[in-house]
Amino acid sequence: MDRPSHPPVPRIAVFDKTLHCSIDIDLDALIAAMQKFVDHHLAPVWGTPARLVRSSDFLPRHWAIVFLDAYRDGTLEGFHDLTPDGLPLAKVYVSNVRKLGDELSVATSHELAEMLVDPSANLYSNGPKPNRLYDYEVADPVEDSFFKIDGIAMTDFVYPAYFETFHKPGSVRFDHMGILKRPFQIDRGGYQAYFSGGKERTEWGSPAKKARFKLEDRRGHRTALHRKRKRQRSRRPKTWRTT
Repeated sequence: MDRPSHPPVPRIAVFDKTLHCSIDIDLDALIAAMQKFVDHHLAPVWGTPARLVRSSDFLPRHWAIVFLDAYRDGTLEGFHDLTPDGLPLAKVYVSNVRKLGDELSVATSHELAEMLVDPSANLYSNGPKPNRLYDYEVADPVEDSFFKIDGIAMTDFVYPAYFETFHKPGSVRFDHMGILKRPFQIDRGGYQAYFSGGKERTEWGSPAKKARFKLEDRRGHRTALHRKRKRQRSRRPKTWRTT
């Protein structure tokens, strides 16, 4: 009997389409750090290998991470919810990140981790409270925590045990940095989105996080994708080649 073939390792094109602000980081160094983040940290836990490549635009048969100025600019330029091939796309809005004083590398690795674990942004989990379906997002509960790879900050992320309510507090590791002590715990700088009563709702790790969250422009963030029924593909570049 032939063994089933393994799915191909996703290739992810990373490119900068900002017009009015600079990403202020060496993109090659960021991609190298994120590759180590995937190879040595995320993939051993979640089984989500990937190969990141720098590009100037979308590439055929590649997932994508694109840097844009802001949500409105991204919409006008035709960057929607999927690549032109209908593959996962993560958008990082640089001006929004800078406005909040966040690390761009943390925001980017956050999007990368969640895109790899839940590519379609359509997974949910049961949890400790009845009548709730929790978004299967691995970086949100520890959003403000990070560690460094080659001097570049990478996001913390939760482990599969985080979504398994049968674990006793402190019995296993619930996140990569060891901050959380029980399933579905939310760090002070994190949040957890969930579906209840026909709507997407949010639980915050602290009142300060809730106040800060409301200042953010979350349009285009993966949390918003959970609310969408139909997703648009981005436009093909003029130089697009399918061969």
